[in-house]
Amino acid sequence: MNTTTLTFGGPGYWARRTALDWLFALAVLVGAGYALSRYAGSMDVYEKAILVGAVPAVVALGWFWGALRTLALGVGAATLLAIALYSRTSDGFGADLAQGEQMFLLKYFLSSQSAILWMCVLFLMSTVFYWIGFFAKSSEPARDNAALRIGSGLAWAAVVMALIGTLVRWFESHQIGPDIGHIPVSNLYEVFVLFCWLTALFYLWFEQRYATRALGAFAMLIVSAAVGFLGWYTVAREAHEIQPLVPALQSWWMKLHVPANFIGYGTFALAAMVAFAFLIKQQADETRWWKLAPLWALGVVLCFEPFVFRKTGSIANYWALYFGISALIVAGILLMRKRIALRLPSFEVLDDVMYKAIAVGFAFFTIATILGAFWAAEAWGGYWSWDPKETWALIVWLNYAAWLHMRLMKGLRGTISAWWALVGLVITTFAFLGVNMFLSGLHSYGEL
Repeated sequence: MNTTTLTFGGPGYWARRTALDWLFALAVLVGAGYALSRYAGSMDVYEKAILVGAVPAVVALGWFWGALRTLALGVGAATLLAIALYSRTSDGFGADLAQGEQMFLLKYFLSSQSAILWMCVLFLMSTVFYWIGFFAKSSEPARDNAALRIGSGLAWAAVVMALIGTLVRWFESHQIGPDIGHIPVSNLYEVFVLFCWLTALFYLWFEQRYATRALGAFAMLIVSAAVGFLGWYTVAREAHEIQPLVPALQSWWMKLHVPANFIGYGTFALAAMVAFAFLIKQQADETRWWKLAPLWALGVVLCFEPFVFRKTGSIANYWALYFGISALIVAGILLMRKRIALRLPSFEVLDDVMYKAIAVGFAFFTIATILGAFWAAEAWGGYWSWDPKETWALIVWLNYAAWLHMRLMKGLRGTISAWWALVGLVITTFAFLGVNMFLSGLHSYGEL
């Protein structure tokens, strides 16, 4: 007798979990328990709730993307090592920040400033190797190109160092004074570090998802530009020094609002660079200079923005050099567009990455805007005050809401959507930095 067995779908979600998945979940739970038991005195009830809520979120992310498990465990182990090295005081209690200048591992690798400097160097090296991979003569597929593999590995290493630097900086801030400790997302220096590793991490997910490393050259350009700003900001303003929070930032809302905001900024920037790659591929065979000029001009506009930060003397010379190199890079990409286009993924892949990056960014930017309204009500007594920062945040939101509407409702694809995403980076950059420089308002504490 023949029987037929009907099966609907594969194993359930829980049934697909492996022993490694559960070990990772246990490690996260133990780590959170340790942090709660040791540092509960430095947390208010909201911070404890955020820590508890972060446990299932981190576990779910690690199960969703296996690479994050290795990342989380490696960063956690290195951070605990740094804390242990700092805690070697004569009486065996507390932490001695002077160890950061005395102990080899802290001084050159694991102190917050050392780790962040390594992040900067590794991101720049990653960008260089990604571009070397673009032009390497090889019959291998782009994903198997040695230079591209090195570029990807360096990007991962940079993310690791960025996270170590961020977590160790958080610990260091609490050791300076009881009223100084805070999550390091409170000033431009700290949020630029956040922007760098978030943008890179989202790119690395797309790199694995679409099995291509060819977009790394473009994604890392925007990260390297942020690294350039970070270098200037450290030298010109000594921004790496940990400072007490201004009263307006002494709120637990900041711990949610700022990271959500920068997931939006990072993915919008990533979408813009993918749009740039799309337009380069599309105009690979274009020979009329006036057709290429708008793309170069937009690149120059983005490169020119740092000039508003200039100062007299050597810093002004630094920005002149920064602008000159950036403008030459844009021109070089346009001149080599045929060779570059051969390495880039298909238009369909580029369009899909652009769409998914904007969709993720829009979701988190919406959450950040809502959280910002609650924060404003607590700090200033009203949910919305048409402050310049709030107004431009609304402009950014409306811009990407319109982009998504045109795509989902009207089927917008191709050239127009790419140009729109690229121009969106100019709007987003002004909302992020331009408002702080040219307009005054309730957010003036964030000015340069």
